[in-house]
Amino acid sequence: MKSSHDLLLRLIAVFKFLKAALLIALSVGAFRLLHKDMAEIAEHWVLALRLSPGNRSVEAALAKISMLNPEQIKKLGLGGLFYAALFLCEGTGLWLRKRWGEWLTVIITGTLIPVEIYEIYRHPTWLRVGVLILNVGIVGYLIYRIRVKEPPSGVKALSSS
Repeated sequence: MKSSHDLLLRLIAVFKFLKAALLIALSVGAFRLLHKDMAEIAEHWVLALRLSPGNRSVEAALAKISMLNPEQIKKLGLGGLFYAALFLCEGTGLWLRKRWGEWLTVIITGTLIPVEIYEIYRHPTWLRVGVLILNVGIVGYLIYRIRVKEPPSGVKALSSS
């Protein structure tokens, strides 16, 4: 039974590492866009991805992207790196099977769940709902694990004898 719990903990850690890697890549990409013509870059990607420039969603995205200034881009990049660092800490603690990693993941992931619910309310997508379900499952599992887990290795339990 212990090995299945360790495997699940490792899978959660890998999920956190993947989220961190994605955020790092997006942040680096944001920093590379500093002081460039955002409208031109966005238009290039619309054409490269063969999106319909007349589509209402594409037009709205183009309008938002073209309005970004260097300070906003810098804030997006720094915010992404901040969250990537949090995910790396969570993933490392979980990978090493540390109790602090479990607590950190419960606290950080648990506090972001209301934000995810709000985002689903504003703009519902299946991806957002899936991530919410996954994160609720992770928090629930880790709370269960923290409550029933034996003391960490190297710590002897006090006996009543």
